Amino acid sequence: MHDQMTAPLTMDSAAPFLIRQARLEDAPVIAWHRARMFQDMGELSTAAFDDFQKEARVWLERALGRGEYIGWLGVPKDKPNVIAGGAGVQLRHVSPHPSRSPKDGGFAKGKHAIVVNVFTEPEWRRRGLARLLMKEILHWAGTERLDRLVLHASDGARSLYE
Repeated sequence: MHDQMTAPLTMDSAAPFLIRQARLEDAPVIAWHRARMFQDMGELSTAAFDDFQKEARVWLERALGRGEYIGWLGVPKDKPNVIAGGAGVQLRHVSPHPSRSPKDGGFAKGKHAIVVNVFTEPEWRRRGLARLLMKEILHWAGTERLDRLVLHASDGARSLYE
């Protein structure tokens, strides 16, 4: 579990968490979440954990600094210095392509994002944090007018995203 002072971005009065946008200094905790997520799915060995986490941190620092990664972190309302979980999107700019939506004028400009790093610390799971984070991502995606938002879910998390 990681501690970090936060300024709330989103507050749902019924939810026990506040959501805020990630900053460059949050790269270490997001890298920790990413490594833990893959470890929990059985895709990252204990032996590779530290090296993976370091590489993820380097990538995140670059991507956050360039605006290629946008993340959100959740903190318990009663413990605002504790980061209980997070989620983010990696922006992808692709070639223009045909669109299924008539409002796009027949083609999409190629503004895509993929949802990544959805992770909740074990002691905070099953309290609605991942759902709040996904709501924040969906709201953001709507305001950004993305052509496509992609998510690859693990079997254990599929019901959350459906």
